[in-house]
Amino acid sequence: MSRTVARRFRRPPGKHLNLNVRGLGDSATIAINDLSNQLRTHGHRVIKLGLGQSPFPVPEPVVEALRQHAHEKDYLPTAGLPELKEAVADYVRRKHGVERSPEDVLVGPGSKELMFLLQLVFYGDLVIPSPSWVSYAPQARIVGRLVQWLPTRRESGWKVQPEDLEALFASDEERPRILILNYPNNPTGVTYRLDELKAIAEVARRYRVLLLSDEIYGELHHTGHHVSIARFYPEGTIISTGLSKWAGAGGWRLGVFIFPPTLDWLRKAMTAVASETYTSTSAPIQYAAVTAFRGSDEIEAYLRHARRVLRAIGRWSARRLREAGVYLEIPAGGFYLFPDFSPLRDRLMRKGVYTSELLAKRLLEDTGVAALPGSDFGRPPEELTLRLAYVDFDGEAALRAAATHPSGALNGTFLKTYAAPIVNAIESIVDWVKHA
Repeated sequence: MSRTVARRFRRPPGKHLNLNVRGLGDSATIAINDLSNQLRTHGHRVIKLGLGQSPFPVPEPVVEALRQHAHEKDYLPTAGLPELKEAVADYVRRKHGVERSPEDVLVGPGSKELMFLLQLVFYGDLVIPSPSWVSYAPQARIVGRLVQWLPTRRESGWKVQPEDLEALFASDEERPRILILNYPNNPTGVTYRLDELKAIAEVARRYRVLLLSDEIYGELHHTGHHVSIARFYPEGTIISTGLSKWAGAGGWRLGVFIFPPTLDWLRKAMTAVASETYTSTSAPIQYAAVTAFRGSDEIEAYLRHARRVLRAIGRWSARRLREAGVYLEIPAGGFYLFPDFSPLRDRLMRKGVYTSELLAKRLLEDTGVAALPGSDFGRPPEELTLRLAYVDFDGEAALRAAATHPSGALNGTFLKTYAAPIVNAIESIVDWVKHA
């Protein structure tokens, strides 16, 4: 390439970029994972509590189904493999008592892609409770949608309050909106009781708000009692789920949206756009997903032990951090903690820590524990919150060991043996704040 041609493409950053993506960096979770891997490559001790990736292997029946269908090479229908759509419809009926048909299901290469298509197709504001997963707001920015943040409060367990929804929606009753409700929640680990779901559903129905229920962690409710809000607002709720979290298959990239018949027009519009973008989702992965969504005794045993392991780690970690003076909710599902170090603000100020970004930076430098600042999840920079993903352990070994233990809680000895990196990370944080 000539120097003249080369110079032609060396433009100032952003000059020829769409305004919506100027200044947009890599996803925070991807960035912290890349940084952690780089530090490890250079010999640094790093415990990775940044990226929320399941520590558990894909269930063997699902892996075997993938082996058996590795030869599948043809394009599948854009909306998804018919057998998979049928399995998903049966899944939500069996698990949640929500009646849906295969025609109500849309399959995509990850729920993240489907969320992006939803915002692209549906013209309306995105209402995001704060704190929230890191990609909701950037997707809205890329598409050019207005984000309306709905702050939650520590005193309310970081949960959406119906009265706050009422106040927001009443300010402009006719404005089209999508409300995202993610539970068990990333980053807080909290979930909702039946009465809380009913109250949220009532407000959403009153203002005809489209509700996207992100239930990707539903199967990882620590006691297996997840309930979909679609039971209480069936006509306006899209259920979002996939294989990444509960089946340990993040890299397989398969997600599903389950629409109510009343939103058939929206499903068709998203399918049309999908046909012009990714065409269809990987055929072998879709065939394997049929086995995952149909379920089996072996898969249920896998889930039961995964929940036990995550519950034990989450509760032990929360207790230790609370003992050190940190505020946080006991997680009810998934594999996240959202500690608030504000009670220790004066002590941390002596370390030069006065924002969540600085908190995460100093913690990594001083202890080797990689976490994400609360500001990446929509919280004010001065709020001393972090998200910890307690996933950096050998999930396969932990599952095998859990299966040999009697049903019930797994004790500290189990955690020190099979989740030692997490135990070490939490103890490092506790020691760090004690000596601040």
